[in-house]
Amino acid sequence: MTRKFRSMALVTAAMASVVVAAAGTASARPIAELGGGSGVAFENNSVCSLTTIGHDAAGRLVGITAGHCAPTGARVIAERLPEAGVLGTVAFSDDGKGLDYAVLELNPERINPVRTVGPTTIAGVGDAPGAGTTVCSSGRTTGTDCGVVWGELDGTSINQYCSQPGDSGGPVMVGDRLVGMNQGRLTGIGPIGFNVPCTTAGNPVHSPAFFQPIVVILAAINAQGGVGAGFQPI
Repeated sequence: MTRKFRSMALVTAAMASVVVAAAGTASARPIAELGGGSGVAFENNSVCSLTTIGHDAAGRLVGITAGHCAPTGARVIAERLPEAGVLGTVAFSDDGKGLDYAVLELNPERINPVRTVGPTTIAGVGDAPGAGTTVCSSGRTTGTDCGVVWGELDGTSINQYCSQPGDSGGPVMVGDRLVGMNQGRLTGIGPIGFNVPCTTAGNPVHSPAFFQPIVVILAAINAQGGVGAGFQPI
């Protein structure tokens, strides 16, 4: 049987205390820069990667990440700039029990949304890539790594890029087109249980990773309505 590897990392108690202090101060706070691949932390002691940031049909600033990262209502901070304070909340999360996605309603006064984070630039949305396509994923743990798509399993796309804890939610790209959301790696494959964690982006010998096509996630968000409906990346 396959199971999802929950790609999360603990937020330190020190970071949590800084966030509380920053959220309560009346002095000016720095503005957090966020885009696809940025690390985001939640008050449930998890750190994941942002898939993308943009606006919904109502003009709200919205982010998307994996549903298993945090529950509905959890507050959001920038992993690398906790002194910026609380940046928003999880407007909806399926807690990893469905398509595994979460919608974040963000405060535009606290965030500078960007298309480019490191080598990853999101210039638009693309269709789900077929078998044999090379895709690249960016995450706060691994950085950027690429691998070939093997095919589909249980409705998700299986591929060979590196995915480690904390990379969940990161963008999956073909060129500058966002095609998917990284959701972890597969374990327990085959009769002997193939389970080889990824160590670095440069090591191709590891269990396959998987992602959900972004067009499927956006369709679900649109069908649900509310925060995130009509989402477009910046």
